[in-house]
Amino acid sequence: MPRLKGKIALITGAASGIGAATAALFAAEGAAGLVLTDLRPEALAAVAAPLGERVVALAHDVTREEDWRRAADEAVARFGRLDVVVNCAGIALPGDIEQTTLADWRATQAVNSDGVFLGCREAVRVMKEGGRGGAIVNISSVAGMIGDPKLAAYCASKGAARLLTKSVALHCARRGYNIRCNSVHPSFAATPMVEAMIARSRSPERTREGLAHASPLGRMAAPEEIAAAVLFLASDESSFITGAELAVDGGLTAT
Repeated sequence: MPRLKGKIALITGAASGIGAATAALFAAEGAAGLVLTDLRPEALAAVAAPLGERVVALAHDVTREEDWRRAADEAVARFGRLDVVVNCAGIALPGDIEQTTLADWRATQAVNSDGVFLGCREAVRVMKEGGRGGAIVNISSVAGMIGDPKLAAYCASKGAARLLTKSVALHCARRGYNIRCNSVHPSFAATPMVEAMIARSRSPERTREGLAHASPLGRMAAPEEIAAAVLFLASDESSFITGAELAVDGGLTAT
């Protein structure tokens, strides 16, 4: 049986990378409806087009309350409910504590922290109605578990997403909402965001090699490998898992 048969899911940052891979996997695993959101409408349309008729592509700024309310309400209006929310939208602006500007800090927190907060809040609002419940999956990072001297703002934002996840999980459990909330922590994956970081480095080839060998498995992850972890946490197979953090990092955090 398809692992998401009958479920309605909203995925942010779905125009590329982990978000796009998750959208394709959810569709293949029987999701009854998908609301895919991003700020890049043309790229998002290209991801949505092959996934069938029950897919909505929606322009969505995850830092804006009104956009989040509209996206959640659109899911309910189109499909009658919302079972899964994947907070995948994110940005990475490299910089150590001395280099990072206040503008870069605020931009990073707005997307990676505020966006996840708003996504969780809207998910809880619609999922608790009628006692149906649901699953929230927040894409954090190994940088939310261990430090990186060159990613001050990013580490802070992903650490915020990690602990917000646990707070949401406990709140929903104690209220009896039947809403689970978990986080996924990838290491470096072959996504456009990571490729952009590599391209901006002083020595792209050396940087690429360093990222590949950061994990004991000796390579970067494929977006589809991260999506598989998201699928597990979104499905009923993980029905007794909440407040957990799942590292998909090739063993990086085991060292």
